[in-house]
Amino acid sequence: MKLTTLCYLEQDEKYLMLHRISKKQDVNKDKWIGIGGKFEFGESPEDCLLREALEETGYRLTSYRLRGVVTFLFNEEEAEYMFLYTADGFEGEPIPCNEGTLEWVSKEEIDGLNLWEGDRIFFELLKENAPFFSLKLHYLGNRLSEAVLDGTPMELLDVLDEDGEPSGLVRERTMVHMRGDYHRTSHVWVVRKRMDGGYDLLLQKRSATKDSFAGCYDISSAGHIPAGADYRESAIRELNEELGISAAPEDLRYIGFHDGRYEGTFDGQLFKNHERSAVFLYEQPVDETALTLQESEVESVRWMELHEIERAAREKRPNFCLFQDEIELLISHLEGRGK
Repeated sequence: MKLTTLCYLEQDEKYLMLHRISKKQDVNKDKWIGIGGKFEFGESPEDCLLREALEETGYRLTSYRLRGVVTFLFNEEEAEYMFLYTADGFEGEPIPCNEGTLEWVSKEEIDGLNLWEGDRIFFELLKENAPFFSLKLHYLGNRLSEAVLDGTPMELLDVLDEDGEPSGLVRERTMVHMRGDYHRTSHVWVVRKRMDGGYDLLLQKRSATKDSFAGCYDISSAGHIPAGADYRESAIRELNEELGISAAPEDLRYIGFHDGRYEGTFDGQLFKNHERSAVFLYEQPVDETALTLQESEVESVRWMELHEIERAAREKRPNFCLFQDEIELLISHLEGRGK
């Protein structure tokens, strides 16, 4: 069993960061991390923390706090259990570190450094002064493949390049929306033909507990594409989870991609959204009274006429969170224009 400590000294809203540039064979090569290292025989976490801090920085810690335990897995190697500390009291004179270069970095600038993606997660937990936590991080090479916080899996998304293709970078969903990273979603519109030849769309009213656009009318079913998954399989899953509709792949008619952007604030938290959405139509008969709604996502559903929805989007009615150009895409396909 590998046992280690990791510590971030802090003062004047800065963290003491270690830029790992000294060793050629180093899993942390060129990354910015905290100080720390492996337990020696018979050491407690605090013994290891104090020794490593003195050896790597020259400082004797006088005030420190255990913030969480991080289970770190790299490829198929044995798990490493890291005791994560912050320290706001220390004394002594700084010394050079043979592991790399030590530098005080403003907390606001930490996110711009070359970090492990999982480190961004626990930096946010530290920023929020979260209670003691257990965080599991699994990497395949430099790619984050799993993140679990206090036993609950976290949602990981592919960050896209400028062409809308996965860049190879995988990031946790909250981090994606904090930074405005380009990512993938699926949009499924449930459609029914009207007696007058027009169309109704099924809108979902988002749950009041949602972290964005709570209580607003939205697409019939939509969701993020998990890292490594594809649009259609995710669309089928979301349709079943949110509305209880079991669809076959051929039941979804793909009509195009939509590029959506939004920036705002919810509950004091900045929300930046830049998504590439595969848009599908589901035109099988649906009885809205027989749907099974996912309470955590959907409060209710309602049918609404297609052009009335377009007007709501165009007028930016406050209880609708829809893109006008996406509704125009639907009109084009449903009414035969643009074919």
